[in-house]
This record gives sequence, structure tokens and C-alpha cells, in this order.
Amino acid sequence: MKMKLFCICTLIFVIAQQVVSAQPRSLFNGNNLKGWHADVPARDKDTSARMPFIVRNGMLVSLGTPGGHLITDSSYENYHLEVVYRFAGKPANCGVLVHASTPRALYAMFPQSIEVQMMHLNAGDFWCIVEDITVPDMEKRRGPKANWGTSGNKQRRVIHLEDGAEQPVGEWNTMKIECLGNTIKAYVNNKLMNAGYNCTAQRGQIALQAEGSEVEFAKVILTPIR
Repeated sequence: MKMKLFCICTLIFVIAQQVVSAQPRSLFNGNNLKGWHADVPARDKDTSARMPFIVRNGMLVSLGTPGGHLITDSSYENYHLEVVYRFAGKPANCGVLVHASTPRALYAMFPQSIEVQMMHLNAGDFWCIVEDITVPDMEKRRGPKANWGTSGNKQRRVIHLEDGAEQPVGEWNTMKIECLGNTIKAYVNNKLMNAGYNCTAQRGQIALQAEGSEVEFAKVILTPIR
């Protein structure tokens, strides 16, 4: 009886530890960019070029230009990622990159990754950046198979499932990305916008873009999937 009770207590303890380890954690502390590093090609030769990623009023801000990426120092796998964002001015382009690895793998700018698009009216698109992913209705959503690819001018865009998920410009949007094994799902304001499988990467860094438009990020929260 004592042994049985001991085993039950041990099991409860182990489960409790797993629950604790799977608690959400913010990747942005609200004060500085600790835990991130920027890769901005324009600053290689011109050190006076502005840093396009700043902290302002407790928010992480992508100023849009010069182009580049803010990349986590750590790599992650099997997680939910919640990003709360809005376009602060004229909307244009931005994105969240998952499973990022080799820097500047495409056009000497974009790290090898899968991008979940945030571009206004196109949020939820997948872009294959030297990584690949499969979705249902592949030819309908990516174009003729002969044009598919992951680099250069190949067809790298996988169009989102439905329109109308985004809030009006200036209002907050919530993007949720689930990376589990070789699958990726993307939601915008609780609408499923994309879902793929057979991803060629299952682990990597997370990156935010500076790609032409000022974007404010109120939250970047990661929850491990156990």
C-alpha cells in the first residue's frame, strides 16, 4: 500500500513538473531586446544606419527600414507562439519567421526559415525560404508544381485559407503559430489561416522582420508543447 501511494505521489510530482515547465513565457521583457540579436545588412558597411528594432513605450517596434531581422538567441521546437501586433502607420509588410537557421540564405537578406506572413491583407500566408512545407490543395494555393521552389524566383508563397481575419489598420491583431514536429499551423484573430505538414525543419530560431512598415509588438509569448 505504501509503495502504491509512493508511486502515485511520484507520478503527480512528475506531471506537476511538466505543467510548470510548459508555462507560457514572454520572449520580450518590455524593457530591452535581451535574448534577441539583429541582423541588418545595411549596417555592415554603414554603422550610422539606424537600428530598425527598438523598444518604445513598453513595446517592441520594427521601424520597417532598413530591412533586416530581429532573431532570438535561442532555438525552439514544439511550441505555441502568440504575437500581438498592429501596424502603427501606413500598413505594408512584415512577418514572423519560424525554424530560422542560416542567416541571409535568400537574397543576402532572409534567413533560412518558414515565414508566416503579416503583410496587410495577406496575413497567414506561408513563404518558403530555403525550407519547404506541404499543404492540402497545393497546386491551387501555390501554383503549378513545376514552378515550386524554396529559393530565387521560384514559387515560394502558399496563400492563406480565407480573407477578412485582420482588424482594421491601427487595431491590434493576434497571430498564433503552432509548431509541432513537422507541422505548422497559423491563426489570425482565432481564424485558421494556414496549416502545413512535412516541413523540412522542425527546430530553429524565431525572427521578426523589418520590411518596409512600422509595426508595434505588444506581446511575443512562447508556450512549449509537451
